[in-house]
Amino acid sequence: MGMYDSIEIPYGCYWSTPFVKWQGSLQHLHSLEFAAWVLKRELEHRAIDPALITHGVLATTVMQRRSFYGLPWLTGMAGLKHVPGPTLNQACASGTRMLLAGIQEIASGLTEVSLLIAADRLSNGAHVYYPEPGRPGGTGSSEDVVLESFACDPLGGHSMLQTAENVAKKHGISMTEQHEVTLRRLEQYREALKDNQAFQRRYMTLPFEVPRPDLRKIETTLQGDEGVFASTAEGMARLKPILPGGSVTYAAQTHPADGNAVMFVAASAVAQRISRNPRLRIRAMGFGQARADLAYMPEATIPAAQAALRQSGLAATQLHAVKTHNPFAVNDIVLSRALGFPLQDMNNFGCSLIWGHPQGPTAVRSLIELIEELVIRGGGNGLFTGCAAGDSSVAVVLSVDDRK
Repeated sequence: MGMYDSIEIPYGCYWSTPFVKWQGSLQHLHSLEFAAWVLKRELEHRAIDPALITHGVLATTVMQRRSFYGLPWLTGMAGLKHVPGPTLNQACASGTRMLLAGIQEIASGLTEVSLLIAADRLSNGAHVYYPEPGRPGGTGSSEDVVLESFACDPLGGHSMLQTAENVAKKHGISMTEQHEVTLRRLEQYREALKDNQAFQRRYMTLPFEVPRPDLRKIETTLQGDEGVFASTAEGMARLKPILPGGSVTYAAQTHPADGNAVMFVAASAVAQRISRNPRLRIRAMGFGQARADLAYMPEATIPAAQAALRQSGLAATQLHAVKTHNPFAVNDIVLSRALGFPLQDMNNFGCSLIWGHPQGPTAVRSLIELIEELVIRGGGNGLFTGCAAGDSSVAVVLSVDDRK
């Protein structure tokens, strides 16, 4: 019996908002208040009994007003005033780490159902002032939390973009190859939009109503993701690298976004009761984490994925689907080469390179789409891996099959 065999992700007990490019239609909403508003509506829409939820984990990476109060505040706003739990931040790996935290809580016997909720707003990031009494006149220093985090790893002083350039140079990855990946990922994303967005409607409530800041009335309605760039081969051919002498262009990297996403994990008996298809069994088979050399962030996905495969007892050749958080096209290229998984077959139906990156929720939406892809194909094994700040990564192998 596997380590996580008695714990499942109940089918259909997950969702995501559309992802919206920063400074777009979600920029006016407090990320935790908005997530609580969505949570309450989706629990009702999916007929999930709030009384079943006895634990939660919140993944959030960008501070908001009063976000110190974390998960208990969010669940309280959603009417789940009995639900405790921690708030965590592992940058872009927060969603995957949150899944592991929920599973571990159930495995320890502390709960049978864990609500995993990820919420972030990169728009209008906080401008923070840090008092420094020891300086002349007590003059402090300030920080633009979102922008400076993109621009400078405090350990090495380099930007996240520089890590992609370092990996591209090390592995001989050209601009042309990166642009080919972008075009393929766009093609795959468009598959999710066919038949009136049939794939996305499997987990996303569309059209999606966006409330006003006070959450009392609806301000606008979204038909889906907002801010996806419709890149073309001709348009990309005219682009120059962002950094002098580099190879990464704006077309070969993701864009910051806003949104939230939710997933449940539960003991098997409870999962069967709340699943929208009790015959389906969805399990985590193994996790892995890793850290690459300083300033080589995209490489971290490789050892993390290999560790998750080892714990699951599977080889890369036994994977039927692979999803990645790919802030740079470079990520998918090096991972494909290392695992031997076809580059063109990764990230069917969408990925963060195309629909954007609200940080905490990114991995959760990727995991949801991985599950739905495996369900459509009739089951199988899937891998998710993605890099995170600090040249780190957390990966997970999931399995979907029919209950025996």
